[in-house]
Amino acid sequence: MATNTAERAAQLNFTEWYASTPHKADRPALTADELKRPFAKYCSEPIPQPDPAHYARMDGPCDPAKCIYPEQMNDLLNPGDLEMEIGWCNLANGAGFIANRMIYPDVTAEMVDWWFVWHTVEDLRYRIWYPPQHAGIMLSPESRKRLLDQSIPFAERNWGVTHHVTEDCNMGMENIDISFISPKEFGFDMSRWKEPYVSTWAGGFGWAVTVYKTDESITAPALMAHIFRRHPQGGLEHRTRFWMGYRMSNGKPELTLPPGIKVPPPAVQGLARHNVCEFTRWGKFLPRVYKEFGGRMEV
Repeated sequence: MATNTAERAAQLNFTEWYASTPHKADRPALTADELKRPFAKYCSEPIPQPDPAHYARMDGPCDPAKCIYPEQMNDLLNPGDLEMEIGWCNLANGAGFIANRMIYPDVTAEMVDWWFVWHTVEDLRYRIWYPPQHAGIMLSPESRKRLLDQSIPFAERNWGVTHHVTEDCNMGMENIDISFISPKEFGFDMSRWKEPYVSTWAGGFGWAVTVYKTDESITAPALMAHIFRRHPQGGLEHRTRFWMGYRMSNGKPELTLPPGIKVPPPAVQGLARHNVCEFTRWGKFLPRVYKEFGGRMEV
């Protein structure tokens, strides 16, 4: 793979990267090196707006009684739909819950698996995903080596890898660590992990802090599950679940919130709206990006 300034920046150590993120949060103009990249054009094209009726589903909280807890994650492998597929709320235990469903007529599982690896190795690849709110990404040297290892299938390369991203989920720019794991490690019943119930997945756990954080306060973690399955009319159905306030502990979901404390509703709603917007964009531009660069890491 050719190495340019953007890719060298992706190899900063953690301290250097963290110090660089307030500047990235301003989403500066592309550098001369970035403008030479063949996919830079995707950063300046018009961003599609979400379907108004779909986006309006995130205007207010849904009924918590219709939602599932992470301990019920295997319900996502049942045929058909669950009672709550699009919405957000605070669960009875204070955790933040988000469900979203998108339909992608022209997206395949191969595209999904490739994208979640390809976009990680330089800031610009992450920025083109959703330019209004994506600012940058960084990997450890160990993670970078794994993601570039051609002996590992694309579907598995992210397992055990942490993405350090800078993005705005409608609460201001944050540094977010997203640790991707296998569906088995997440807790899914692998005897049911097969077509037509699931085609592929991207998920794990993470936590977020403002890029301007200077104190030692702790931010509540979250679990993230993106499950893709075939859509009857072609393409893929993408079903997202977030459980904010949960972490993985000894291979099981664990609530981290003290009794009586809940994840702030604006943070839950903000992430829900961000999810709708970024994946509206993603579902429309991924087939074009894949046609141009798919199946390989070098550009």
